[in-house]
Amino acid sequence: MSRMLAALLVGGALLVSACDKPVPPATPDKLSQTGGSKHGDFGPPQGEPVKAVLTSPPNVPPPTNRTKPAKVIVELEVIEKELPISEGVTYTFWTFGGTVPGSFIRVRQGDTVEFHLKNAPDSKMPHNIDLHGVTGPGGGAASSFTAPGHASRFTFKALNAGLYVYHCATAPVGMHVANGMYGLILIEPPQGLPKVDREFYVMQGDFYTVGKYREKGHQSFAMEKAIDENPTYVLFNGSEGALTGDRAMAAKTGETVRLYVGNGGPNLVSSFHVIGEIFDKVWYEGGTHFQENVQTTLIPAGGAAMMDFHVEVPGSYVIVDHSIFRAFNKGAIAILKAEGAEVKEIYSGKEVDEMYLGDRALPNLAAVETAARAQKAGALTVEEQMKAGQALFAGTCSTCHQGSGQGLPGVFPPLAKSDYFAKDPMRVVDVVMRGLSGPVKVNGEAYNSVMPPLAQLTDDEVANITTYVLNSWGNPGGRVTKGQVAKARVQPGGPTVAQH
Repeated sequence: MSRMLAALLVGGALLVSACDKPVPPATPDKLSQTGGSKHGDFGPPQGEPVKAVLTSPPNVPPPTNRTKPAKVIVELEVIEKELPISEGVTYTFWTFGGTVPGSFIRVRQGDTVEFHLKNAPDSKMPHNIDLHGVTGPGGGAASSFTAPGHASRFTFKALNAGLYVYHCATAPVGMHVANGMYGLILIEPPQGLPKVDREFYVMQGDFYTVGKYREKGHQSFAMEKAIDENPTYVLFNGSEGALTGDRAMAAKTGETVRLYVGNGGPNLVSSFHVIGEIFDKVWYEGGTHFQENVQTTLIPAGGAAMMDFHVEVPGSYVIVDHSIFRAFNKGAIAILKAEGAEVKEIYSGKEVDEMYLGDRALPNLAAVETAARAQKAGALTVEEQMKAGQALFAGTCSTCHQGSGQGLPGVFPPLAKSDYFAKDPMRVVDVVMRGLSGPVKVNGEAYNSVMPPLAQLTDDEVANITTYVLNSWGNPGGRVTKGQVAKARVQPGGPTVAQH
């Protein structure tokens, strides 16, 4: 018993001795040492003031390549201007620098930024700016409230490295943001970011118009839709087609690409994804740390992320919000076109199929915009309708019915030399608007599939597509007008039930 007691006493003494020794603190990794505003003040600016290089999307300013803090002068002007939001559709955007998103700003951690905000004399509204990279109440908003024709100035020290959203914060804040008033400011860490071959600037935003998706003409802001969080458009860089067709981003195989991606909102969270690529690194939420081997990354409204990926295989890489109806029915599509030799051992496939990309695989839809202008002027010709209809057909109908109108045997009926439409050409309009279900016989062959109503199409788009179909592939010809479609749309009726 005495031996056991002695053993317990000795063991207890050892435990007490161990507890008396201080536990060494966990060693922070290199990245974490740059985190927090306490690590971002490197003293007063050194050298002559530097005027910031600002770029319009999708371009990115060059790295600062500085080793010491500087005084950086940023000059940004608010411009209210009418711009295309889709082919044949215009919208009055409120912008920082004349673009949506606004100009990209690039500084270094520890820099002192002297910010000059101007509001153009012809603006109708006062504006300001809230930069998420600013340490101070309002992020600069209270200090930058600027009436039309006036200019404001304030100064801040960039204490925290990262990629930050900026936006207007003048009431009603949601309306200013929804009209395109947002952009990105990159605050580089002192050592800079790892070098890459290409850098691009992309921002997602949701837009709320009185008219429906792709309804032609000038569209106004719809406050009720915005409050209900029911956007007409979800777009990259402020317009449908801003980063597709002849405006697609470009890279070469063997290069490393970096995307600086923000989400202006005002409402939706982005599920950002590049089809056919895996992000090698994602600096999630625009912060210091990165995750590797990421397929899709979430970017909240008012948030940002940086992502790197290496391009191995040539082709068209489609960028989407993977809340997928936003991509193919509201416009959230961009394309990065990679050129280079094929690498069969990595991927044996072919260029991304044109039908999968739809109209956004083609050059920008100039024919659609031309037809919209002619329609507005009352001078639309059948030839202009057919060119617009052909472009729209490629993105809306050709996957099932084929570019030749032959359909798929036993699955999708042909549109070419269709006796179904020859009996009543206005059937084309009815089927496009209301869909078609049940058994049907076309050119002597039986079909029994379902075509959903294409409710997203506007009256002039339906007219152009149907005019194209009626005048192609041996069909009887004819013309459908926007007025005829509008009249047919208000007539009662659900999905068309096939008759034979």
